[in-house]
Amino acid sequence: MQVRIQQLGPGMVQQIQTVCSECQGQGERISAKDRCKTCNGKKTTRDRKILEVHIDKGMKDGQQIRFSGEGDQEPGLEPGDIVIVLDEKEHPVFTRHSTDLAMRTEIGLVEALCGCQRTIETLDNRTLVYHMLPGEVIKNGDIKCILNEGMPTYKNPFEKGRLIIQFTVTFPEDGWIPVEQIPTLESLLPERQEVMIPDEAEECVLTRFDPKTEHGRRREAYDSD
Repeated sequence: MQVRIQQLGPGMVQQIQTVCSECQGQGERISAKDRCKTCNGKKTTRDRKILEVHIDKGMKDGQQIRFSGEGDQEPGLEPGDIVIVLDEKEHPVFTRHSTDLAMRTEIGLVEALCGCQRTIETLDNRTLVYHMLPGEVIKNGDIKCILNEGMPTYKNPFEKGRLIIQFTVTFPEDGWIPVEQIPTLESLLPERQEVMIPDEAEECVLTRFDPKTEHGRRREAYDSD
């Protein structure tokens, strides 16, 4: 430290303490002729280094990769570490659950009732083909899986999880079936359930329900009240 005394007036002085400009408070001076030409006596320099990060199969979101001794270094102190934290990016098709991969797929009503075959492009650029056998009915929301086609296990890449597929059955967009085709469908599908109708029963008509429109009607009624 440097101590400087400054006179403010007769009998009045001020003592100012500042950091030494030559040693930067380190208590050591290096002669100009003995100073390192690279660091100019500061003992540290800025350096740029490229580290190669290898991501092993099966690593997860938030997992860390540590480079020991590659952090900042100072005289008299052990160098620090550089820690890389993995941030897993979302995929447009697959969702990861540990070692399992989940996906959704839409199938038509005829595929759900009569069977079909579909293909899947895997993350490692392979094509899988799976079949739904004729007569095997797929209901809306059904879940099936393909074994050993999920994510590889960390440090054991030959062991993989499951590929889970959830099916969404799409019905005709207009919501109608040609009347002349109904007898054919009735002959193929299970029989209707017989319903006993009391004599005093009242007939009513079903109309299409739109939640957005219904919410608007309730809001208009509330405002009018």
